[in-house]
Amino acid sequence: MDNISPQTRFTGRQFVFLPVCASTNTVAQQFLIKNEATEGCVILTENQTAGRGQRGNNWEAGTGLNLTLSVIYKPVFLAASDQFFLNMAVSLGVADLLKRFLPAGVLLKWPNDLYFLEKKLGGILIENSISGSTLQNSVIGIGLNVNQVVFDNPNAVSMKQITGQNYALKNLTEVLLECLEKRYLELQQKSRLQMQQEYWNQLLGFGEFRLFEAAGKIIQGKIVGTDEYGRLQLETEKGLQTFDLKEIKFLFS
Repeated sequence: MDNISPQTRFTGRQFVFLPVCASTNTVAQQFLIKNEATEGCVILTENQTAGRGQRGNNWEAGTGLNLTLSVIYKPVFLAASDQFFLNMAVSLGVADLLKRFLPAGVLLKWPNDLYFLEKKLGGILIENSISGSTLQNSVIGIGLNVNQVVFDNPNAVSMKQITGQNYALKNLTEVLLECLEKRYLELQQKSRLQMQQEYWNQLLGFGEFRLFEAAGKIIQGKIVGTDEYGRLQLETEKGLQTFDLKEIKFLFS
């Protein structure tokens, strides 16, 4: 994929394609260290050999079959304490893309996975640098299962498995960048509470009683939202409880 032409102001205008790399997030961080990245810079590869996910997990992706990229934003308008709003904006942007190509069933799994019903379709890893009390740079790594049909993980699913169609990765990349920039600009210009409610409404398990593992115990809880720091809020038999990513795990039937 030598070049792309998204209908954006700045996202993807600086575009770097690498046939193979260990991690697009790592390459993006190197661009920032060397002061070689403009806002909206995109690093894309068709073969990521050491992709990183949440909780230190590796990201499984077949060569040339999926979307694996990183976007650099410079959200200096966001206080460090508000950084989860960037997570919401990016998650909603990726969901916007998926909803254009897939039937109903696209969901967000807190904090930043993309699901189709009960199966994982993609993931997001955001790495922020902070200057004083504000964000300085954000490297947004996105992995989406597109045309791959064989996975080691039985909980994974791809767009092709859902619809039976092959997808042109260049077109998907362009639409994704357009969706991301739209949400990023909304984050600057619109009500963050409105974005928060939209994020909540698309959460897997929102308003439903589900099983979770917390502190080595299985608990039942209903997702009612997130707090100001992005921690998950559950209504349980003990009342309203708040958990960060290290404290709780979804259990699927």
